[in-house]
Amino acid sequence: MSVWLLVAAVNGFLAVAAGAFGAHGLQGRLDAHALQIFETGARYHMYHALALGLAAFTIRDAAAGAATVASLFFLLGILLFSGSLYFLALTGVKAAAIVTPFGGLCFLIGWGALVLAAIRLKI
Repeated sequence: MSVWLLVAAVNGFLAVAAGAFGAHGLQGRLDAHALQIFETGARYHMYHALALGLAAFTIRDAAAGAATVASLFFLLGILLFSGSLYFLALTGVKAAAIVTPFGGLCFLIGWGALVLAAIRLKI
């Protein structure tokens, strides 16, 4: 079993659950701006759950190290970026937004590492 594929699947599940919760459970409880923030978190959560799955399939041969780094940074990005947006939308604590760019940076590092893994991958 690939641990990273499992992490990707769990995050895909959580992203769908967050999206459904935002669309149905938060409607009428949050203002439009907060709902938009929550939806952005859920969307990027799903994008990077899928990216995690892609990286999981490249963890082999010479690409293994870079693909593992990509997976780690995608997960860290989900936690920081999406997590801070979920927290901000639900609580209104604007200080949570300080964390969001660090999550975005993690996503960028993850994509860069996945580029390196793709270059190193032997098909």
